[in-house]
Amino acid sequence: MTGRPTRHRAESQAERVRAAAGAAVAAGALIGGVAQIAPAIANASPLAPSRDADHNANEITFKGTADIQNVAAAKQVAAPVADVAAPEAAPVAAPAATPFGFNNLPPEIAGPLAQVEDILKGVHQQVAPAPAVRPVAGAISSGFGSRWGEFHYGLDFADQLGAPIHSVSNGTVIEAGPASGFGLWVRVLQDDGTTAVYGHVNDMFVSEGQRVRAGDVIASVGNRGQSTGPHLHLEIWDQNGAKIDPMPYLASKGVPMHWGPSAH
Repeated sequence: MTGRPTRHRAESQAERVRAAAGAAVAAGALIGGVAQIAPAIANASPLAPSRDADHNANEITFKGTADIQNVAAAKQVAAPVADVAAPEAAPVAAPAATPFGFNNLPPEIAGPLAQVEDILKGVHQQVAPAPAVRPVAGAISSGFGSRWGEFHYGLDFADQLGAPIHSVSNGTVIEAGPASGFGLWVRVLQDDGTTAVYGHVNDMFVSEGQRVRAGDVIASVGNRGQSTGPHLHLEIWDQNGAKIDPMPYLASKGVPMHWGPSAH
């Protein structure tokens, strides 16, 4: 009686092994068959994409159970996960452009207009004449030409002692110091090649080699040298050193010139 159960259990285990092996073989055969007929089914299906429509796509072909196992093994290899970029903060809105002083323009209009404005400013700086100013506010007391039997080569501006003298135009100081007949003078080589001469000055606020701009205070009105009273003697020398009339020169630079004091 004791031997039968043991033999029965052994036979059951052997049968299970044989059944499992048979199932595995059947499953392998089934998979292999499906792999062989799958391309035909895919090509015959009306829902499958045509080769012409997607000729660049890689075709997957299963040739047997071994290929399927290789594909399954390849899928088990974890692909590297791409770093997820952190969301960028929204940029702060730039100040609205106001080309030519126009406010509340749409960006598609304001942008091109601002570019045009910048171009026009650059052209103006290259083409427009250098700015110029009246040197002092005092009245013109003597002009360019014959005076008292001699030739007067400058323009005199009567003003109070110590009044500020402004550089007529942009330029570089080439001399600041004593001068015969003027007591003290300042000479500025202007950017247009002319030289401005400021004579009879009382104080000098610039030195040789210094860069000055139109309107900079370079000296003060004095009464030094051969002078009958506090005034500025202004001369303009052209590029060749010839002395020219300062009045039409300043007028050509946009400086209103008239006899008498200026408005500023």
